[in-house]
Amino acid sequence: KGFEHKDLLEDAITDFDNARAKKRKNVKENIKVMERDGFVVLGMHRSGTSMLSGLLVEGSGYHVGGPLIGAAEDNEKGFFERVDVVLQNDEFMKAQGIWWADRVAHYDADKALEDKKQNVAITFKEGERGLKFLNDKSKAPWLQKDPRMCITLRTWLPLLKTQPAVVFTYRHPLEVALSLKKREANFSLQQGLRLWIIYNMRAIQNSRDLCRVLTSNEKVLKDPLNEVQRISEELTAKCGIPGPPKQITKRVVDNFVDPGLQHNKKKREKELTTKKLLVRFGENCDVWDYESDFSDGTPQRDEEKKMYLAAMKIYCDFESGAAYQDKYDWPELP
Repeated sequence: KGFEHKDLLEDAITDFDNARAKKRKNVKENIKVMERDGFVVLGMHRSGTSMLSGLLVEGSGYHVGGPLIGAAEDNEKGFFERVDVVLQNDEFMKAQGIWWADRVAHYDADKALEDKKQNVAITFKEGERGLKFLNDKSKAPWLQKDPRMCITLRTWLPLLKTQPAVVFTYRHPLEVALSLKKREANFSLQQGLRLWIIYNMRAIQNSRDLCRVLTSNEKVLKDPLNEVQRISEELTAKCGIPGPPKQITKRVVDNFVDPGLQHNKKKREKELTTKKLLVRFGENCDVWDYESDFSDGTPQRDEEKKMYLAAMKIYCDFESGAAYQDKYDWPELP
């Protein structure tokens, strides 16, 4: 017949709920965050990865080792990229007839591993130097940055003793494409937009099962001090990266971040809003028209605009968070 007294029933329910809550608490307390020795900064070329990495290295004290690629006219503060890892990524790509700006969508991580194993077209001479640092526990917490890692990450993962975390960042696709067009000879806006899609798509796909901390070039520029501090705290609390050796200061930020970057960004954004509104993605992500080398109505302009809209759809989905979903519908590119 069950309980005959209401009080007994209520007491039984209370005891059951308390026992279940205690069990959940014990389970939660026993769950340990996986310990990781370091993290990889993933982001497309010209997307602020050097500035972000520099702040994390110079400001927070994460270890990057060396030798590093030197500063350049288009990156006066330095790239914070290990020469050996960059050269190894180039070797991985070259063995498959790929260059950082050509055919990267066709990179096969498993084939690169097999080529290394069979010593076919892959010497892995530079990679061994890189792994000596990345697999040395005394170097934790380390930072590894090279935009090519967006493409080659899955080749490196089986070679690392501990699973790395990922810091992913992105920048407005038009800003990236215009920067590449200015820097590279015979580089079209459409080519830059296409690469923006591929690198960001592969960065998310290749890090799908890793602990990720998300940011953007805009967030870093808006408040470098607090954004870098947030990233560091999340790397430790969420991903199990050892705490940073030091805390970033305003002095480091002022010395490292060019105030003109934020000014120029605001200026470009203001100029964009004087153009025609092409489409609005979601509730508030407006996509404005842009200056093109091609006239309206020409096939070249139509193809370029199609690529621009595809890139902007992804950008807006990064802003809303939709692009980080496992079943996100990435575009198929020709």
